[in-house]
Amino acid sequence: MKRTFSFGDIVQQSRGQGTRQRRSQRLLVVGGVGLIAACYGLVRLAYGLYLPDVEAELGLDASMAGVVSGGASAMYCAAAIVGFFLAGRIPRILVAGAASTAGGGALGMALASQVEGFAAFAIVSSAGAGLASPALVELLRRAVSGDRGQRLQVVVNAGTGPGLVLAGALALLLLPDWRLAWAAAAVVTFLSAFAVLMSTALPSTALLSTVLPLSGRARRQDASAAVPPRAWFGQHLRVICAALLLGAGSAAVWTFGRTVLVDGGASGDFSALAWMCLGLGGALVLPLSAAVRRLGSTRAWMLTALVVAASTALIGLFPGVRPLALLACVAFGWGYTAATGALITWTSEIDERRASAGTALLFVVLVLGQGLGAALAGWGLGAATPGLVFVVAAALSAAAIVPARPVASIVRVP
Repeated sequence: MKRTFSFGDIVQQSRGQGTRQRRSQRLLVVGGVGLIAACYGLVRLAYGLYLPDVEAELGLDASMAGVVSGGASAMYCAAAIVGFFLAGRIPRILVAGAASTAGGGALGMALASQVEGFAAFAIVSSAGAGLASPALVELLRRAVSGDRGQRLQVVVNAGTGPGLVLAGALALLLLPDWRLAWAAAAVVTFLSAFAVLMSTALPSTALLSTVLPLSGRARRQDASAAVPPRAWFGQHLRVICAALLLGAGSAAVWTFGRTVLVDGGASGDFSALAWMCLGLGGALVLPLSAAVRRLGSTRAWMLTALVVAASTALIGLFPGVRPLALLACVAFGWGYTAATGALITWTSEIDERRASAGTALLFVVLVLGQGLGAALAGWGLGAATPGLVFVVAAALSAAAIVPARPVASIVRVP
């Protein structure tokens, strides 16, 4: 006898579907945090941490190291531009691409026997971060909406902090065996990407759009929206200027922070500990995000930029005062990570449907600012004291509050 489909069956099926949906969302968040931690903290930003030991073994000189750093930034921007156009349409493919470039690049660096091979893999590996950020923003946007979706974006974007902490821990435990450190980074990258892809493959109403093909009409609408209209770029003009200034101001710490600490008398272990403090500050975005949100949009944005500015100045002026240097590293890590979250918040408020494209655009601008700031700081260190150079960098970060219309919340989100 054929069983009648009752209301109770509908309720039970709905509950089961809700349970599967929550599981897929949790897996997506865990995998997303891991992928951001790997692509940014363990791969892209760890290059400078392991560089002295790589130089000692492979003979990577300063000029080649600079070429690699510039090439990695260019590769990141190129990948983020790809994300700008494609994240809204094929985010899962971009996740796979992020794993292939970041994880494959890290594994290639671990196995490299010649400096040329190491340099090539190091440049390619930075593409992973450029692909991962817009892809994960889009996947989370599709999976979770409303305030909860904003909170989960904060969690995922803060993955950079734990990644930096893990990179510093690997440095303390494994160096001078930098090859094993890069191999560990590759493993974390592949496992995290696998978790993200598995989460979007689980049956879930909220995630059907990531699995099923678009209808003909939806595909045409999606294609027409691939390039945002001119008004969209105009609405982003102020935040673009803010991102450029913050990127330029933060470059001094990211590029020369460890060098300044060592020149100030710090040991290699202490500089690795300072690197971990940067990551610890980034991780503090999570427990402090609710308190910052209560400050309101204007004061929250001002606080973010000013914390980056103040901590930059402290690191440059007092590198030999170790407790103060560590505290400044924690503050800088928090301020910078919170600022990247604020960028995602802002572009989502301008146009939530194009949040992935906005994230890619703003992160490209941020990295371009870092490139300009690193060049300026490098020139300045050859002509002036580190304290003066870092104070100028701090002024650029503080100036980021001028063009930026404050975001409604810093708590939305390498």
